[in-house]
Amino acid sequence: MRIQFPAELPVSARREDIAEAIRDHQVVIVAGETGSGKTTQLPKICLALGRGEGAMIGHTQPRRIAARSVAERIAEELGTDLGDVVGYQVRFTDRTSKQSRVKVMTDGILLAELQHDRELKRYDTLIIDEAHERSLNIDFILGYLKQLLPRRPDLKVVITSATIDPEKFARHFADGKGQPAPIIEVSGRTYPVEVRYWPLVQVPEDDEDGEVLVRDQTEAIVAAVDELRTDTDGDVLVFLPGEREIRDTADALAKKADGPRGFEVVPLYSRLSAAEQHRVFERHSRRRVVLATNVAETSLTVPGITAVVDTGVARISRYSTRTKVQRLPIEPISQASASQRSGRCGRVEAGIAIRLYSEEDFDGRPQFTEPEILRTTLASVILQMTSLGLGDIARFPFVDPPDARNVRSGVLLLEELGALVSTGSTTGGGSRSRRPRLTGIGRKLARLPIDPQLGRMLLAADRLGCLRDVLVITAALSIQDPRERPADQQTRADQLHARFRDQRSDFMAWLNLWRHLKEQQKELGSSAFRRMCKQEHLNYLRVREWQEFES
Repeated sequence: MRIQFPAELPVSARREDIAEAIRDHQVVIVAGETGSGKTTQLPKICLALGRGEGAMIGHTQPRRIAARSVAERIAEELGTDLGDVVGYQVRFTDRTSKQSRVKVMTDGILLAELQHDRELKRYDTLIIDEAHERSLNIDFILGYLKQLLPRRPDLKVVITSATIDPEKFARHFADGKGQPAPIIEVSGRTYPVEVRYWPLVQVPEDDEDGEVLVRDQTEAIVAAVDELRTDTDGDVLVFLPGEREIRDTADALAKKADGPRGFEVVPLYSRLSAAEQHRVFERHSRRRVVLATNVAETSLTVPGITAVVDTGVARISRYSTRTKVQRLPIEPISQASASQRSGRCGRVEAGIAIRLYSEEDFDGRPQFTEPEILRTTLASVILQMTSLGLGDIARFPFVDPPDARNVRSGVLLLEELGALVSTGSTTGGGSRSRRPRLTGIGRKLARLPIDPQLGRMLLAADRLGCLRDVLVITAALSIQDPRERPADQQTRADQLHARFRDQRSDFMAWLNLWRHLKEQQKELGSSAFRRMCKQEHLNYLRVREWQEFES
């Protein structure tokens, strides 16, 4: 194993300051723009300090795609095989060994480990990466660590954040004297970025009637890519809200990709296979247009980008207390996210970012993205907290406390599922309070790595002797629908998918589709099965995820 620090990375210039802060403090905040090298170099700084010898260095990532690629990169820089000194664990995959000193994992994996290792004894160091994303998992981990650290004085915690309000994390981890945790800032972007505004909705100044012109988003992206390929020399990164928008844009760009000024179109989103994700990091001779979800906003640094097209939207998870449904609507991103996106193109030379919205629109957006804990169902968190004996959720040290209505809604849902019962107790003033207590069903649900409502289906199915079928159904409900309806072939797709319908229940349609896929897999080879999925308008990657989830 060789520990070296690339001189071109901004974090390398501050590695002595970071190492000193880790030696002298239990919690350190490292803030810097994406691309500064925080994610790959911090584990190496910890290794150089002798951390990870008696116990591991845990390194959390908010996404599977990032956990895998980060582990591969660190192992490569150390000159070791993946799974040896450096390993990773995500849902369905564990590439660690007894020799592993650094374990990169999704934050969900670390949460699951709390069920059987409440003191996190297997780690002497924890790096919580991308904390500024403020996912529900990250916020719960930060609150849990605040309670754990006094009991684990040997545990070091490093929290990394883009330059988005790092002071909030420093205050959260203030010591007993009220002194905030130290913040080490590392520079990231080193070249200026020109921002151009191309709003899709326009009112021509010379139009007396004030007629509004609305441009098609895909057409606007194609035009923006044309302009950027003329005005810049490198690759173009386009931010889109989801897979469907990526496919539509890829189809539109494909018509120009093979021309005299040809280029390669590369998609990037979490559901792609490891090999397909690797394409983004491979050396290439042709210019590229990378079409990505917000996974490329902070989790991954795409090399060679000199221009960005920002659609200004993303899929944001939201829970409706009225309908009790978690949704993924497409919403405008915050100013901080927009700045993250434009900053992706100023790392190798001066860059240009085209925003497909107006400057007035940008100025009217919220400064930061609302933390997930303020917009999601809390049933799963309440279940885990009760299972771990963490007490009243209202007293738990969240970075931002959740809305009381959401807490009540989560408790009521768990009571309906039979996971919690509320027992009365008398307070010092003589009043009665309700304290939730875990039931036998609740203890079983807390061990299942899925939504409590789906977990309750599995427990009931096990009791009724139909677990295998319900396992298929709950797996289907845990992923995005593999059935696709392309805009130009909706009728054909509907006809093909109608074969699986069942008048009794939509759940039976999932079972019919599952059996069809299993039969086809037995008869066809891997490539032929993939072609069959495409012909029948079934998303192969989602089908594979469905099968992995079920297994």
